[in-house]
Formats: sequence, C-alpha cells, structure tokens
Amino acid sequence: TLGTQTDYRDGEAQTDPYSSEYVVPSGSVPELLTLATLTWGRGLPAGLAEVEMIERAREKRAWEATLPAMDNASQITKRRKMMDDMERKEWAFREQEIEKLQEVRLEVLKKLLRRREENQNELDAKRLDDHWQNHQKAKEEKIKKIQHDCALMLRKLIAKRKNVMGKLERRDIIKDYTDFASQTYAPLSRIGYFPDNHSERYVVKNFYLNTFAGLCELEASLPDSVTEVKIKAPKPKYSTTKTGFIKRSARLEVELAQVHQ
Repeated sequence: TLGTQTDYRDGEAQTDPYSSEYVVPSGSVPELLTLATLTWGRGLPAGLAEVEMIERAREKRAWEATLPAMDNASQITKRRKMMDDMERKEWAFREQEIEKLQEVRLEVLKKLLRRREENQNELDAKRLDDHWQNHQKAKEEKIKKIQHDCALMLRKLIAKRKNVMGKLERRDIIKDYTDFASQTYAPLSRIGYFPDNHSERYVVKNFYLNTFAGLCELEASLPDSVTEVKIKAPKPKYSTTKTGFIKRSARLEVELAQVHQ
C-alpha cells in the first residue's frame, strides 16, 4: 500500500452546518413574519395602506381566536355562520379596494385625456396661426402687386396726358442738364439703371491715406507747430490797484494764499 500526504487537513474540508436565521417555537405565529413580504419600495417605508393591512391582520387573528372549536358538533353551525359573515365582510372590503383602484385609474385616465386635449388644442392653435400667417403674407403680396400695377398705370396715364395730341417731341438736352431731377442726374432703376452697381469706382484711392509709407511721408511734411504742442504758462493777473486796494474778484484768492502761508 502507498500513503499520500495532502496540504490540507480533514477539518478544513468540513463545511459550516446550516443554521436558520430565526427559530419559531411550536404553536406560536409571530406577527413579524406576516410582514416578511414587505420590501423597500414595495410597502416600505410603511404608509397608511400598510398600517391598515396590519390592523386588518390583527383583527383577523383575534377573530380566529374567537371561533368555536371543531370538536363540538353543536358549535359547527355557529362556526359556519361566523365564517360566512367574515367571508362576506372580506368580499365587501375587496370590492371597496377594487372601486378605489378603479377611481385612481379613472383619475389617471382623466389627466391623460386632459393633457392630450391640451396638446391637441395647442397644435390646432399653432396650425391656425401658421395658416393665418400664410394668408396674411399672401394678402400683403397681393396688395403690393396691386399697388405696383396702380403706380404703373398712373405713370402711363400721366405720360399720355402730357402728350395728348400724340406729337413726337425731340429731346431737349439743355433742359435735361439744367433740371437736376431729370434722368441725366437721377436715372430710375425701373428703366434698367442701377446706380449702386460698381460703386467701388467712386471710392477715393490715395497713396498717402492707404499705405503706411504714405502716412509716414505725410507726417514728415507737417510743420513742427502741428506735431509739437507748446503751452505757455498764464501770466498772473494784477489783483491790486495802483493805490494798493485789492480788487473784489481777487480778494478770495488772496485770502486763500494767506491761509496756506
């Protein structure tokens, strides 16, 4: 036979025996075990509904303690009647719970319907506003077109009224150049002339203003009296007369000078 030696003892391979978290004595039902189903977020922290449930469980346990024993045949009818009454009471309570739940669901449904109606009203109002804006824009464009056509027809009527007989008139160049409101000085854009085009050709371009070398040369050409400021100190005004009398306008200055001395 061959013997083997391991690094572990037999005692280290033994697992811990099972031990329950709590032990309930026989014949007793702790009230705390009835709350084992409550967890955080589902019944905990306890609110009014949980407190009412605990109170109902206590009442039911107290009622079960008052039930007649099953070993006496004469008490079976009484026990059955008490159980029927309790069953009807529980069904009535269950119906109340269902009604409360239905009322809560109905309130939630009302809120959802009200919110949907408000959103639909906002959407309808926005749609009507957009339609009204488009209608106003089309109306303004139509009014502008009517005004433009009206001005065009008025100009045509004025031109026809000037030449009722239909005679051809030569261009009076002298009149055009003496009248500064004529087409020579102020041509109209509706006849195809746009004075704003090529406006850069009217910009003044000067070497002395557009370049740094020109500015330096322009500064060097200026006289010293422009670049160098000379300030002369003001001469003191005579505050006394020939007889030694101090003038009224200088009396305050003399008093201040005496104070500072």
